[in-house]
Amino acid sequence: MAQRDASIELLSQVPLFSACSKKELQAIAKRAQDTNVPAGTAVVREGEAGDAFYVIVSGRADVDRSGTVVATIGPGAFFGDLALLDRAPRNATVTATTDMELIVLGQREFTEMLDEAGGFARKLLVALAHRLREMDATTRQ
Repeated sequence: MAQRDASIELLSQVPLFSACSKKELQAIAKRAQDTNVPAGTAVVREGEAGDAFYVIVSGRADVDRSGTVVATIGPGAFFGDLALLDRAPRNATVTATTDMELIVLGQREFTEMLDEAGGFARKLLVALAHRLREMDATTRQ
């Protein structure tokens, strides 16, 4: 139970899910899987089709674009959120630099939730619009 509560707390920090109710976050956590990844593993690879979203519970990873490390991420960080909506190519490789524990939500499981709950879908659209506005404001600076 404590593990599930920790997963729900981490998911609530993801901007895409920030407007979700506790019940909706519980439904997401129920469909997600906890996965352990050894150091040195490429979790996702640049250019490959995305099919899952990840939240780091513990450990660290490097984010690499075109052979250059652009960030190091750790607990609470997430990646692959846009893969929940389409299977476009990944824009970076994420490689575990330490052993990692991840929460993984697959595109199929996410789509099932969208099909079941219209209110959930609306909240996600609002969150996406907010994220796009923030990105647009950043690129204008």
